Amino acid sequence: MKIAPFKLERFFARYEFKAPYLLCSSDCEAMTIRELLDLEPGAREQFDAQWLGYTESEGGMALREAITGLYERIEPGQVLTFTGAEEAIFVFFNALLDRGDHVIVHTPCYQSLTEIATAIGCEVTRWQTHEADDWELDLDLLRRSIKPNTRAIVVNCPHNPTGYQMQPDTQRQIVVIARQHGLLLFSDEVYRYLEQDPSDTLPAACDLYENAVALGVMSKTYGLAGLRVGWIATRSADARARMAAFKDYTTICSSAPSEFLSLVALRHRDDIARRNVAITRANLDLLDKCFARHADLFSWKRPRAGSTAFPGLKLDVSVEAFCEETVERSGVLLLPGTCFDDSSRNFRVGFGRKNLPEVLEHFEAFLAERVKRA
Repeated sequence: MKIAPFKLERFFARYEFKAPYLLCSSDCEAMTIRELLDLEPGAREQFDAQWLGYTESEGGMALREAITGLYERIEPGQVLTFTGAEEAIFVFFNALLDRGDHVIVHTPCYQSLTEIATAIGCEVTRWQTHEADDWELDLDLLRRSIKPNTRAIVVNCPHNPTGYQMQPDTQRQIVVIARQHGLLLFSDEVYRYLEQDPSDTLPAACDLYENAVALGVMSKTYGLAGLRVGWIATRSADARARMAAFKDYTTICSSAPSEFLSLVALRHRDDIARRNVAITRANLDLLDKCFARHADLFSWKRPRAGSTAFPGLKLDVSVEAFCEETVERSGVLLLPGTCFDDSSRNFRVGFGRKNLPEVLEHFEAFLAERVKRA
């Protein structure tokens, strides 16, 4: 497979571990192994006794049972674990799509959701959303985009990078459209349970539709990116079986310590999610005030869910140049929207980490200094 460079990761490779102030991270506040094990009496002793042999390729039964707690109609045999969400995305496209298939992808998006399909030889239609429309999904555009060779619809909600959360009726209509045409529905739900208002939490797509493949991961809502544990949940026995067979050529199985720690975290998922929602709420209040103070420089829409937002740049400079100037002069890292193949003037900010107040101070100091220079 010949695949284009991953723009986001190449950008992060230049700056992520050099810039002192990250204002574009997609994940929530992490924790130490000690903090995680302290959530459960006896967990530390069990971790010390963890056997370091191979794990089950499809994921340990205890872990898959814990994952089913996130869904209404999913059983352990309908879950398949992966090394992070990235592997699951890679396997989905390679196992279930063929050259010449047509895929419709909710955009702007994480590049994997379009680039892997393109590399396979699929035809990709970008289901483009726009800041002027509050990033709303256009269902008429979806209907017009379907072709005889359309095989799958790809959606992401809560959405990275915009923080958009679709309405329940929109989700139901997408399912109706997918079912009418016999399409796969790949639903990236890695920010599920990170809604500002819990009543905005949508049903998992796999609970609504028999041919949906729902994506989850420990990295975002739970802030445990270092565990590298993701999964898919689907009621389609064919989709799961084909993905499981393809996984034999990627990681084969997960890390035993990561599976154990993920199991502990999922047993305490509500507490961890509540902690991270509280962090995002407090940080969003600060971002509201920051962008209100600089309304002449940026457009801003407060996200309803997730831990990322996608403000727009009003300055007469490219968004790439602005982000590079910001990190070079202030050490504050922003992510240009071009990393999402977005042609707009937006950039991603992340608000899931506790140090955002300190980072914002440096960002606003940079903006003040920039105004003086102008």
